[in-house]
Amino acid sequence: MPFNSIFAWVMKKRIHQIDLFRKYPIEVQEEVFNNSLELGAQTEFGRLHDFSSLSTYESFKEKIPLQEYEDLKPWVERLMAGEQGLLWPTDSKWFAKSSGTTSSRSKLIPVTKESLMDCHYKGGKDLLAMYYHNHPNGRLYSGKHLAIGGSAEINHLSDDSYFGDLSAIIVKNLPWWAEIRRVPTKEITLMSEWVDKIDRMAESTAYQDVHSIAGVPSWTMVLANRVLEITGKSNLKEVWPNLELFMHGGVNFDPYRAQFKELIPGDSMNYVETYNASEGFFGIQDLSDSDEMLLMLDYGIFYEFIPVSSYKGKESTEIYSLERVEVGVNYALVISTNGGLWRYIIGDTIKFTSTAPYRFKVTGRVKSFINAFGEELIVENAEYAIARACAETNAVVRDFTASPVYMEGQSKGTHEWCIEFVQYPESIERFSEVLDNALRKVNSDYDAKRYEDMVLQFPKINVVQIGTFDAWLEAIDRLGGQNKVPRLSNDRTIMDQILQVASEKIEL
Repeated sequence: MPFNSIFAWVMKKRIHQIDLFRKYPIEVQEEVFNNSLELGAQTEFGRLHDFSSLSTYESFKEKIPLQEYEDLKPWVERLMAGEQGLLWPTDSKWFAKSSGTTSSRSKLIPVTKESLMDCHYKGGKDLLAMYYHNHPNGRLYSGKHLAIGGSAEINHLSDDSYFGDLSAIIVKNLPWWAEIRRVPTKEITLMSEWVDKIDRMAESTAYQDVHSIAGVPSWTMVLANRVLEITGKSNLKEVWPNLELFMHGGVNFDPYRAQFKELIPGDSMNYVETYNASEGFFGIQDLSDSDEMLLMLDYGIFYEFIPVSSYKGKESTEIYSLERVEVGVNYALVISTNGGLWRYIIGDTIKFTSTAPYRFKVTGRVKSFINAFGEELIVENAEYAIARACAETNAVVRDFTASPVYMEGQSKGTHEWCIEFVQYPESIERFSEVLDNALRKVNSDYDAKRYEDMVLQFPKINVVQIGTFDAWLEAIDRLGGQNKVPRLSNDRTIMDQILQVASEKIEL
């Protein structure tokens, strides 16, 4: 039997288990909860919070406080110094580097054997299982898999402890069946200097038989354009004729969709979205004709949800388990994981589109919004509006961010946008108009503030040169695959930094 057929058969066997948690979601989460408490009781954190006395979700909520990274950080520092058994009974020797907080340039999230094998790798296998279920004639394992990962560094606080981007940790520990088909080499994949890295990746993969790609859309675009330069081809199908799948996550794909259609023309290309963070693997797009994601319930993660309307950070009191969530409500995500995170506020917000089974969309961040004038603009609104403006003006956006312009004296407030176009709109005036109207359509609070320009005036658009956002990320030492441009900010710090870095603004 051909190897691709064997691989497809193995992947499809997992579908039966996925169907079980689709059918019995609450029971599966109860089992995860009980197993987590039993293992957590063996840790210093568990003894400190008397896990052995907890038997119900209500007692768990009552005795275990909500955690943010500043609460986790002292535990992480002890783990990095070599102590073990603090948050999880097995060793924590790897730490995933994620976006920082107000007091830390980077967050370092513990990665245990269980979180790596039973969560992150299981998520990767499930993605392939669902793909083969939806596309039974898929030929992924007949060719190469291109992974656009981050870089890893050794943590010198301990001889046996390491940290790096999650993607790099995954690459360093890949099982044999995944490693034999992956390109480029580990040496190239784990390079930390991104300019040289993109060149090396392009040169080493341009003439390979690539069937699938995994990565963040923006960096994938950069690599793809470099491959086209090297080969002299006009699109990726000419370079890799058997390319059939792009697995993406980290940012909303809608603003990039038109670019990928040009890069990979035809109807044979498939796209699958995932929700995979340093803290865990949470969701996979399980339907070919929908961009919703299925909440993955048997990865050793116990989920809780705080309605954004009542969100007060660690002081939040309105907190629900899965069985109480409702469709259409924006929730802040709280997780307890087999990586040793307990009631951890991850900072992301999601909205359920279905509860039978539990499917959702990522809507933004609890701290990534604009609410300077009571408009409560969230990332989901902004990305929808950008996508509409692009569609109606034949534009393609690579990156964007927005922040408020505050009222001064008699002047009204507004929102200022900084946008990097790959393809400029036919009319920037029309682009701005569609953007504004789309925001008014999806956000009644924004619409109310825009009425007759009483509070908010028409948005201000800055068009900046290609490379401006990369230059800003480099200036703050965050250039790399794991770091993303914040879409919305409730103050002007990021906007002012980006405008200062911009060599010039383009007049259209």
